Amino acid sequence: MPESVTAVIARAGARLGRPHEARLLLAHVLGVAPSGLLLAGPPSPEALDRLDALLARREAGEPLQHLTGRAPFRTVELAVGPGVFIPRPETEVMTGWALDRLAECASTEPVVVELCAGSGAITRALVEEGPAGRFHCVELSPDAYPYLERNLAGLGVDLRLGDMAEEFADLDGRVDLVIANPPYVPLEHWQDVPAEVRDHDPALALVSGADGLDAMRVVASVARRLLKPHGWVCAEHAEVQEHSAPRVFVEAGGFTAVADHRDLTGRPRFVTARRAGRMIP
Repeated sequence: MPESVTAVIARAGARLGRPHEARLLLAHVLGVAPSGLLLAGPPSPEALDRLDALLARREAGEPLQHLTGRAPFRTVELAVGPGVFIPRPETEVMTGWALDRLAECASTEPVVVELCAGSGAITRALVEEGPAGRFHCVELSPDAYPYLERNLAGLGVDLRLGDMAEEFADLDGRVDLVIANPPYVPLEHWQDVPAEVRDHDPALALVSGADGLDAMRVVASVARRLLKPHGWVCAEHAEVQEHSAPRVFVEAGGFTAVADHRDLTGRPRFVTARRAGRMIP
């Protein structure tokens, strides 16, 4: 007698030790939303074979998001896969902070730049949830860039493949918000990164010099030239950089209101700063 959906989920969930992931994988195999699983009939033998293959890959440490090709982020869902950083829930809090700043913005059409854009998760959420504006993204990796194009297709976002340090000279002094989730893992801590992340997320999106702040220094420098007076910048960092990441913006000069913020787990997660009202040469 064919296994019911409930029985398949129970068996797969016990195998993984993560019933929620088993539901998502079965829904992916059947081509239905997870909420529609109970309405589906017993999976075919072919579907069970595909599910077993995915379970084996998950047991071997391949990220769930690579198996389904999708990753949720706030109210949106992104296409992801090998070559692009998988968006994390921790970044959602920083994105919410940015949405609050855009809601307060005096500009009728705020100008927003995302650096180290990766999959485009942050900008996609800002476009979907925030006020109308002019959005710009830059990504360095040619492997990640196709995901950025796919996730932001049709939204009118200016996309650029290149080095953030060299892009957007045409926007100098005109930007209301700069946002970034740059690489921030110190080189010496590379082996401490969980194997699933180290083996499947691109190193370019993770490691950033001896202290993990090389990219953050570039973010500060780029934000300093892009932001209009009183414009905001926010950037994610590692837990251990609660003090060192804000210091990058203090030392860069030209910023006020430098502050650090915690994520939903209470861990230090992102730094914010405001461009000084008077431009400092």
